[in-house]
Amino acid sequence: MIRWLSVRGQGANRYDRFEVAGAFGDLGTLIPFLVGYVTINRLDPVGLLVAFGLFMVVTGLYFKSPLPVQPMKAIATAAIGHPETFSAGAIWASGLFTGAFWLLMGLTGAVRWIANVTSRPVVDGLVLGLGLSFVTEGARMMQGQPVLALAAVVLTLVLLSNQRVPAMLGLLGFGLVGALAERPGLVREVLQMPLGLRLPELPWARLSWADLVTGVLFLGLPQVALTLGNAVIATVQEHNALFPDRPISVRSVAVSHGVMNLFGGAVGGVPMCHGAGGMAGHVRFGARTGGALVILGALLFIVGLAVGDSVGTLFKLFPPAILGTVLLFGGLELAASVYDRAESRADRYVMALTAGVALWNMGIAYLAGMLLWLAQEKGWVRL
Repeated sequence: MIRWLSVRGQGANRYDRFEVAGAFGDLGTLIPFLVGYVTINRLDPVGLLVAFGLFMVVTGLYFKSPLPVQPMKAIATAAIGHPETFSAGAIWASGLFTGAFWLLMGLTGAVRWIANVTSRPVVDGLVLGLGLSFVTEGARMMQGQPVLALAAVVLTLVLLSNQRVPAMLGLLGFGLVGALAERPGLVREVLQMPLGLRLPELPWARLSWADLVTGVLFLGLPQVALTLGNAVIATVQEHNALFPDRPISVRSVAVSHGVMNLFGGAVGGVPMCHGAGGMAGHVRFGARTGGALVILGALLFIVGLAVGDSVGTLFKLFPPAILGTVLLFGGLELAASVYDRAESRADRYVMALTAGVALWNMGIAYLAGMLLWLAQEKGWVRL
């Protein structure tokens, strides 16, 4: 089922069930943001799920690797945290701006120039900082259900070395049992969900000039540096280290960002990106080909069209402690991938500074790391 997506035989000896398990390795970031967009910002769930599902399928087929499709975190955090300030129109406008910006950066080759002048320790620092932020966020999500979280972590550790039972499938099954034990009536809610085809609502008629200004200036522009560091440069570096037989370029990833956000914004979706953290989550739980993205994307697409209005009920099947566990192990995978890359004391300084600041703000971390690296390269400071 999945092996036709493998490249040059890679993955041919793996069981398909590990690709299925790896498909859900990014749920720790995907579901919480989708819940926020639907319940707090009151966005149409059909548009969200259809856009994510479609571009996961396209991404898996085109790149043939588990390159994730995630919500853009800076935009999502701002919009969900301040729903009184950012309307649905502003969110859509930020996606359209983001799409146009990255399409231009990719087609003109500007993103390639930026990537070429970015030092390796800065990229490693961004990766390390992102991994640590996933670990801390995962731990935060687990606090409300400590017993379930501890059991989930132990189960995951045991299954990660098991070649027969994929850790993610065991974890999701355990989470489902926990959710049903806490809410026995959840089975009835799921069985009573109404089925019916509904297409996404096109947002064009609801966009205003005020939405465009707000979306571009206060959502789209602040996201640019984060996308550059995490979703373009760091993602390409991590991807090519994991899958050297099918390398990707910063140009192709930038163009992909452009196309998917222009289309996503047009059908009522939210700003999307290819994040290094999501890829680490997919890989940690078994994904090795684009088949993992095709599986998750097809599922989201079908759910969006068939039961989009009842998706809140389905989200209840994933307890926060389980999502936190997924996020925790994805973060550990990402952070551990850069532990031995720094070749000198100066590189370690730059990487540590970038990682530390990245826990606060990815964009500022990129600038801080580049300034420190440039200063030591010019001999202005000695590290």
